[in-house]
Amino acid sequence: MADDQNRQLPASERKIRKAREDGQVARSRDLAHLLTVGGGGALLVALMPALGERLSAILRVGLSFDARLLSRDGALIERLAELSVTWLLVLLPLGAVATALALGAGVASGGWNFTFKPLSPNFGKLNPISGLGQIVSGRRLGDLGKACLLSLVLGCIGAAYLWLRMPHFHDALAMPLPRALAHTASTLLSGLTLLVIALAVFAAIDVPLQRFMMARQLRMSHQEAKQEHKENEGNPEVKGRIRQRMREMSKKRMLQAVPTADLVVMNPTHFAVALKYQDGQMAAPRVVAKGADLLAFKIRDIAREHKVPVLQAPPLARALYTHTEVDQEIPARLFTAVAQVLAYVYRLRNALAGRGPMPPDLGAIEVPADLDPMS
Repeated sequence: MADDQNRQLPASERKIRKAREDGQVARSRDLAHLLTVGGGGALLVALMPALGERLSAILRVGLSFDARLLSRDGALIERLAELSVTWLLVLLPLGAVATALALGAGVASGGWNFTFKPLSPNFGKLNPISGLGQIVSGRRLGDLGKACLLSLVLGCIGAAYLWLRMPHFHDALAMPLPRALAHTASTLLSGLTLLVIALAVFAAIDVPLQRFMMARQLRMSHQEAKQEHKENEGNPEVKGRIRQRMREMSKKRMLQAVPTADLVVMNPTHFAVALKYQDGQMAAPRVVAKGADLLAFKIRDIAREHKVPVLQAPPLARALYTHTEVDQEIPARLFTAVAQVLAYVYRLRNALAGRGPMPPDLGAIEVPADLDPMS
């Protein structure tokens, strides 16, 4: 009871889909009874002339006596086999239609749901204690009470109808066989109509009742809803660890690219941006690494370790750090400033290699005021 009180939220689409995969679908047995009995009765009425002729022929053959058959061994077995085949030809189509109507009733009440999950072995069902609990559950007792009530109503209707129509059955005894069969069929059809009406009333109540009970059974608690939301969206803790791991991997790849850079532009205490440019392969210099604070010092140390020039240009470092991303080209408005720095680095390398004079000291690098966050 306490568990039912905690389950106040309607079932989610995921839980409904999982329940259908497990074979839990709202099915109305009363609707199946209605379609089977009503559809079978309608089929009998439609085929009554042909069935009457076939039944008359079967009775004539079955009640006829031929003394010549006694002279042959196995004549009675042959006659029995012949009559059995004739009966099967009559009953099999009716049985196939009744089966199709029963399947249609299941589809009409709960929709088409094909799964082998209910057929999988479940040894928990062999536990007599849990089985007893299911037998005495409220839903089982309700189904039992409904079935008993339906049987009582149908039995009362059938008994009252037969009692009131008993003279009609007596009249059939004085009629020829074809007329007696038609008279009896008409009388039984009236009684079948009353039974179908009673079944229709029960089905009209049972179909929405089964859907309501299924929805109530699948209701969720707030904890279940939160857990499902976590499973759908991903556990925040797990997602946080994944993001942290991705940042670490990205940082590691970025630091591995620092030795390939042409130079590192720094704000001495906060920012560092590593740039690389390959003439003919890149349209503009590209940022291969950038960082702030401790990461900036890490980039600086790796650059010095691999003899990558490190230049102090605070406005340019701030602008590059703010307006660029790793593995992206620098903005067009910073081309001039970056070109000055690269030209100085190339002249410095040539001078150190003995291929030219030492360049003059690099003056202040100016960047557009709106690109410098400290401007």
